[in-house]
Amino acid sequence: MSTPEDRTTGTHESMPPGTRREGVPSGRVHQDAAPSTPQTTATSPSHGSPLRADCAIDSEGRITFTLPPVPGAHPRLLLRLRPRKGHSETTRHLLDLESGRPDGHRHAVLEPQPVLDEGRWDVYLLPEPGAERLRLRPGLRDLRCLVDGHLRDRPAPVAVRIPYVTKDGFLALRAWRRTAHAEARTIDVTDRAMTVTARLHGAELHADATVRLRLRGTDTVRTLRPRTEDDARGFSFTVTPGDLADGGGGAARVWDAFVRPADGAPPVRVGRLLDDVADRKHVYVYPAVETDGSALRPYYTVDNDLAIEVT
Repeated sequence: MSTPEDRTTGTHESMPPGTRREGVPSGRVHQDAAPSTPQTTATSPSHGSPLRADCAIDSEGRITFTLPPVPGAHPRLLLRLRPRKGHSETTRHLLDLESGRPDGHRHAVLEPQPVLDEGRWDVYLLPEPGAERLRLRPGLRDLRCLVDGHLRDRPAPVAVRIPYVTKDGFLALRAWRRTAHAEARTIDVTDRAMTVTARLHGAELHADATVRLRLRGTDTVRTLRPRTEDDARGFSFTVTPGDLADGGGGAARVWDAFVRPADGAPPVRVGRLLDDVADRKHVYVYPAVETDGSALRPYYTVDNDLAIEVT
């Protein structure tokens, strides 16, 4: 769980076939240009330019933030969980900005524990207790350790953090926290079907495991039998337009993908979280399977979960 602001302790808290990847390639150190959108932004005391925070993440999920010299007797970083629309802000986390470097730069470390709540965390500079918090621009983001994150098996709970740049150009963290997670590795689309290859983290597959496709907004479920690997983690499944035919009268329908590791076990969402892409909905774009007057197209949701649209 994240640490509320009023209880600060001083501790620190391969491209799949058939896809199109846009923007900066995985594995590179990202450097971001300043946007033109005016905001309340921290600025360097020396020349008034926007203050940028570099960040680097290691394979354990530990994030180190580095800032140039900043004003204030006790500056800290404030991580704020962005509330849902219409809700008030409730969850914050404070990190001390340590000094001691010859160049005057300061750093703060967000340790893997405690696990952050799932959501989007905005990053601020708090120059001193009680001062106005100031948004930080992104500097260099070293995400190379995340690129091959899907190759390591994760224990429960599965916790993921990805530093990213918001649409208006500020530094933020994307966090997921799930009891278990099924990581989609490849999605192969042919002219007749789509086949998903995935791996389960935080749980194991049993002989009676099933894939469940749930029609969004309803209790309608289609059940498929996955092909499982000997290690009880890897699996794959194939979907055809006929599997999701339900007499919907031509209206678009969206089916969300889950795997149930065993009969009676909670379903686990299938998605793609274990790399350096914080928002993949418009980055990974797949063709549709078109047959018998209907089209089936896989896509990733705004939460990077796998869904299938049928039209």
